[in-house]
Amino acid sequence: MSVLYADGVKWIDLRIAFVFKYYKTGSEDAEPTYEEFFRVMGEEIEKFKSSEQGKGFWGMRMIWTGLKVLDTRKIIEDMDSCIATKLAFPDLISGYDLVGQEDMGRPLKDLVPELFWFKKQCAQEGVELPFFFHAGECLGDGDETDNNLFDAVLLGTRRIGHGFSLYKHPLLIDMVKEKKILIESCPVSNEVLRLCASILSHPLPALLARGVACSICNDDPTILGQDTAGLTHDYWQALQGWENLGLAGLGSLVENSVRWAAFEDQNAEEWSKGIKEATLGSGIRAERMKEWAIEWEQFCLWVVTEFGDFGEGMQKIRAETELDKQD
Repeated sequence: MSVLYADGVKWIDLRIAFVFKYYKTGSEDAEPTYEEFFRVMGEEIEKFKSSEQGKGFWGMRMIWTGLKVLDTRKIIEDMDSCIATKLAFPDLISGYDLVGQEDMGRPLKDLVPELFWFKKQCAQEGVELPFFFHAGECLGDGDETDNNLFDAVLLGTRRIGHGFSLYKHPLLIDMVKEKKILIESCPVSNEVLRLCASILSHPLPALLARGVACSICNDDPTILGQDTAGLTHDYWQALQGWENLGLAGLGSLVENSVRWAAFEDQNAEEWSKGIKEATLGSGIRAERMKEWAIEWEQFCLWVVTEFGDFGEGMQKIRAETELDKQD
């Protein structure tokens, strides 16, 4: 939280695959569930928010993450654990996802029975655990892995992690726009994992040109070379790589990340309404979008105040350079 907040991130939708063992301080026995983990997580969030360092930090919630490579029994056990923990800590868990190297795990269509069971159990327990599916992190076109994009949309995902291969599917792009699904793009990760040779061949500009709602996110940043949990590296790549993005484009991507953040539990209708109304709404999302808009205006004012004369100076230098060439 401290590293991300220092990098300008006020809200965190965190994904962790719950395949680890958690030990309380001083104990040599692992906890049988993850409830102690979430108890400590909740305490640390509130402690950071109330500290001088964390003043103004909005908070953090967890998108519970399973692994596609696991067998049916383990996935069902993981889903059951997610629901039980959600009942104990409703404010800390915002949704559910299945991740992993897509071509090595089971496709979403193979997991439909488990996912339907999960939604049925959520309804019976009265908890809201929407899907935020990882999909389309691949180079294929029409293969089983690429088709995860279609199934993620059909299963009602609210956001799509990566969505790298989406640009190849015009009809699906229209569906994503119609359903107001956000694409969580991870430029540095896509380069490191060789989905694209450089930022210049990344498909995000193609999605933006088609009017798809996108945000820039990080993906395992401390593993993939950034050596920090921040977002600056991904934004820097985008700013340096794409001439038609600019400061306004970056601002739009940031605004999208606030607009599609999972601040609170909402059913499908409430979520869709909040996304559509944006700052005109009355919930937490609208309040935080208004707060962000004020800070953005202040930042733009600072840019103009700090560098307003720079543009005129550059024009003068260029004019003098042209005269020198003519001489």
